[in-house]
Amino acid sequence: MTALDLSSPVAVVGTGTMGQGIAQVALVAGHPVRLYDALPGRAREAADAIGARLDRLVEKDRLSAAERDAARARLTPAASMAELADCALVVEAVLERLEVKQQLFGELEDVVSEDCLLATNTSSLSVTAIGGALRNPGRFLGLHFFNPAPLLPLVEVVSGFATDVTSATRAYETARAWGKTPVACADTPGFIVNRIARPFYAEAFAVYEAQAADPATIDAVLRECGGFRMGAFELTDLIGQDVNESVTHSVWRSFFQDVRFTPSLAQRRLVESGRLGRKAGHGWYDYAEGAERPEPHTAEKRQPPAHVTAEGGLGPAAELLAMIREAGIQVREEDEDHGTRLVLPSGGQLVLADGQTSVEFRDVVYFDLALDYRRATRVALSASKDTSPATLAEATGLFQALGKDVSVIGDVPGMIVARTVARIVDLAHDAVAKGVATEEDIDTAMRLGVNYPLGPFEWSRRLGHGWAYDLLDDLHLRDPSGRYAPSLALYRHAYATDKREGTP
Repeated sequence: MTALDLSSPVAVVGTGTMGQGIAQVALVAGHPVRLYDALPGRAREAADAIGARLDRLVEKDRLSAAERDAARARLTPAASMAELADCALVVEAVLERLEVKQQLFGELEDVVSEDCLLATNTSSLSVTAIGGALRNPGRFLGLHFFNPAPLLPLVEVVSGFATDVTSATRAYETARAWGKTPVACADTPGFIVNRIARPFYAEAFAVYEAQAADPATIDAVLRECGGFRMGAFELTDLIGQDVNESVTHSVWRSFFQDVRFTPSLAQRRLVESGRLGRKAGHGWYDYAEGAERPEPHTAEKRQPPAHVTAEGGLGPAAELLAMIREAGIQVREEDEDHGTRLVLPSGGQLVLADGQTSVEFRDVVYFDLALDYRRATRVALSASKDTSPATLAEATGLFQALGKDVSVIGDVPGMIVARTVARIVDLAHDAVAKGVATEEDIDTAMRLGVNYPLGPFEWSRRLGHGWAYDLLDDLHLRDPSGRYAPSLALYRHAYATDKREGTP
C-alpha cells in the first residue's frame, strides 16, 4: 500500500492552529489542499495566515519563491462541505467534543467518495467512538499531529477498533511521504505519548505535594540530572495548566480512574486560581515583566571525603567510581553481589535511589539517578532528620568534588528522576504487552513527541532489566495505593531476564 498520490486533494476541516499547521504540511508536500470551517470567513482567514507563513519560509530560505507560489495556487478555502467531494483524505481538527466530531464525520460521509480516508487529529478522545456511528468505519482512523505541526516530526497513526489495515497503512505511508515520522498505535487513552508521559508530570507534582522540594529545584534536577529538555513545572506552564490537566483527566477517566493516572490536586488548585501558565502571566512561575525566576536549592560548599568504600559496582551509577578516582579521592572496593552503595569515612552510607527512604536505615543519604553522571551538572540528595550532619556533608562534598551542584531534597522514596524514569519504563512495557505499539515506535514517539533524552526501552536496557521493577516494588510497599505497583509486563520482563541469567 502506497501513499496518496500528490495529485489527490487533501481537506482539512477546522482552521485553528492545528488545522492550519496540518494544511501547511500537506500543502508543502505537494497536495492540493481544501480548507473548510463551519464559521463563515474563517477558511479564507486561515488561507491568508498560511500564505503569510509561506512568505516567512521564503525569507528564511527554507522555501523558494516558485515553490511558495505553487503552494498558494494549490490552497483553496471551501465555502461549503460539498467542495470536499473529490478529496482523497479529510483530516478533522475541530473542537475536542465527541458529539461535535461524530456529527461532522457523519456529514462528511454523505459528501466524500467511498475510498476517501477520514482522519481525526484528536489528542484525547477515542478514535473508535468518533468513528463508531459511520457506515464505513474501516476507512476512519486517527492522525495525531503535534503542535506546531509544520515543525514537529511525529505523527501518531491510530487504528480504531474497526479501522482497516489498508487504511492505516495508506495513512502511515502518506504521513511519511509528507516528511513526518509516523508511529503506529492502537486506540488507547492518550495513544502513545500522552499515555506514557503522565508520570513525568505526576511524579514531579507528587514530590512537590510531599513538600520534599520546590518547583524550581525539581525542574533543575529533571533537566540537569535527568537530561530532560525541560522540567515538569516549566513545561506545563508552557503547555497551559488547563490543557495539561485536561489531558490527564481524560486519560484517567478513560482508564476507569486507574490510580496510576490520578490527577494532581496541586495542579487542580492552580487551574482553579486562574494561574494557567505563560499565557496567563502566572503558573507555577511568575511571568510578569521584571519578575525574578526562583533559583533551585543548591547546597553550600562542603569538604569532600578523603576516601570512600564501594560495596559492589553501584549498578546504573557504576561510572561514579571512575569519576571519584579521577577527582583524587581514594576508592576502596569490597566484593558485594548486589551492592549499590558507598560507605563514607563517617560510617554513613551513600545509596542510589531504590524506592526506600533514609528514615528506615541508620545514617543513609540517597542520591538520584542521572541520565549520564559525567555530563550531569546537578545531583539530588535526600536524607531524613535522623541522618547525621557529617554524613550529609561528606555526601555533598563528594558530588561537589565531581563538579556537580547538589540539591538536598526531603526524604521521599525514589527521589525525583529515579521514580519518574521507573514509572515511564513500566507504562511502556505495559503498553507493548497490551498491543498498543511496538518497542521501537514507543521509543521513537517519546523522543520525538516530548523530546525525552532516551526512549523508555533504551532507558530500560541501560539500567538493567530488573532495575525499574525493584524500585517500583519498593515504592509500592511504602505506598500500597496501587499507583506504584509494577505491571505484570514489567514483572515478566524482569523475571524472564533473571531466569536467563540463572537466578532461581
